[in-house]
Amino acid sequence: MRSFVNRQVAALPPSGIRRFFDLIASSTDIISLGVGEPDFSTPWHIRAAAIRSLERGRTSYTSNWGLLELRQAIRDHLEAWQGLTYDPEGEILVTVGVAEAIDLALRAVVEPGDEVLIPEPCFVSYAPCAALAGGRPVAVPLRAAEGFKLTPERLLEHITSRSKVLMLAFPANPTGAVMNAAELAAVARIAVEHDLLVISDEIYGEMTYEGEHRSIAAMPGMRERTVLLNGVSKAYAMTGWRIGYACGPRDVLAAMVKIHQYTIMCPPITGQIAAIEALRHGSAERERMVAEYDRRRRLMVDGFRRIGLPCVEPKGAFYIFPSVAETGLDDTTFAVRLLEEEKVAVIPGSAFGAAGAGHVRCTYAAPIEQLAEALRRLDRFVARLHESRPRAMAR
Repeated sequence: MRSFVNRQVAALPPSGIRRFFDLIASSTDIISLGVGEPDFSTPWHIRAAAIRSLERGRTSYTSNWGLLELRQAIRDHLEAWQGLTYDPEGEILVTVGVAEAIDLALRAVVEPGDEVLIPEPCFVSYAPCAALAGGRPVAVPLRAAEGFKLTPERLLEHITSRSKVLMLAFPANPTGAVMNAAELAAVARIAVEHDLLVISDEIYGEMTYEGEHRSIAAMPGMRERTVLLNGVSKAYAMTGWRIGYACGPRDVLAAMVKIHQYTIMCPPITGQIAAIEALRHGSAERERMVAEYDRRRRLMVDGFRRIGLPCVEPKGAFYIFPSVAETGLDDTTFAVRLLEEEKVAVIPGSAFGAAGAGHVRCTYAAPIEQLAEALRRLDRFVARLHESRPRAMAR
């Protein structure tokens, strides 16, 4: 019997993250540095706002665009934070997390054969979503020696006459890299010169530890050619509420909402009400959580360097991306053996693209006591690898 599965879907590789999570799920008593999710509960005042809305019977559909009050809160937040102004009527769309916004943006603008430039290592969904939209994903490898930042030279090496979209994500998952205003301005000039649309995933923007996050949409000539994506999942510990948003040019947002209204209709109203509370009144709790992540970040950087695993210091998000090449193991073997031998879970860097090979992603969204114990186990594991290598070579 013939297969009814779409050939393009059948050809998609499974997520390297999810495949490794299956291994983690089959183990017990592990310290997981694998899941990219805050370990904090959603602050109580945000949960209370959602509870009150349920008690008042607010359980209906909303506009396809999302609650107007939420879109107004998003407008106010971006004006205060980035100096960007978007019209809640036609330039802001509320989505089911940033994941949906990525898919909508790509499907709304990509024609068959268009090239989508994707700096790697990167979040795992960018290339598959580009392919499902009919585009051709083009990896732009980033280098540890350059801080895993996108440089004009790297970008220009991969631009062709078919290039249409640049995916940008800083602070970055999995590296924690950030780009400052001058570095973004250099990329912006290339986007203008080569007529690229930028889809900028800024979900970790409020988790920047040194300096201030800058959006490429705020660079000269970029507001009209940038779709800015963000949400409340990471900075406000609201992953399960599934509220993201997209801001950008009216014609692009109108195309996105066409797809959204036929596939999703609208995000759950309770999550939208919680997001209003987060954006309006959540800054103090957000800053408290970010300060704790910063404390853990310093612990992890010092720990990996003491162990002898080189790492670029992360300046945002809650990930660190050490190199394991000097251990003599590839990243997948390192991660599997670490899980089996020391019950510490990390994610192989190759899950985030070929440029991530030889590294592992570790999250520090875990209690600091667990992180300290994970570092002790890593130290022990790496020491054993060093002790075994001379004997293996002698044989």
